[in-house]
Amino acid sequence: MSSSASQLHNVFVYGSFQEPDVIKVMLDRTPEMVSVTLPGFQRFRLKGRLYPCIVPSEKGEVHGKLLMGITDEELENLDAVEGNEYERVTVGVVREDNEEKMAVKTYIWINRDDPDIDGEWSFEEWKRLHMEKFIETFKEIMEWKRNPQGKVRDDFGHILREDAPSS
Repeated sequence: MSSSASQLHNVFVYGSFQEPDVIKVMLDRTPEMVSVTLPGFQRFRLKGRLYPCIVPSEKGEVHGKLLMGITDEELENLDAVEGNEYERVTVGVVREDNEEKMAVKTYIWINRDDPDIDGEWSFEEWKRLHMEKFIETFKEIMEWKRNPQGKVRDDFGHILREDAPSS
């Protein structure tokens, strides 16, 4: 695909990607980030994992950030990290600064009946306890993406679990 044919994407993030330091590792830059609300969904913790999921919920709403102007290649980086338990879909968010409604991409949890869905996920708690581990892991994932050397994406999934040994 020629670069002139590529389009820019706006992506709603609601977990670790709200943190500019994490996104900088993923994308090699920090895109414009806008605070938004996603109605009709709820964010949950996942037992044993350090990252959240969202699933449809009539009365729910999720506050997060909108990453503006993401390139096709950057979207592939996000896809690589999200893995196969999430599905990239188009949803409608509302900007918190001007109430503008926007159609954007986000990642929802495929298994809505997952028994590991468990309670509220806290961004502040995640930052305090797990941010450094995420940044190191995402550096490894991006290095792997550039130079796979026989590893597969799933070789990293274990690192982002609560029971993973700290390095």
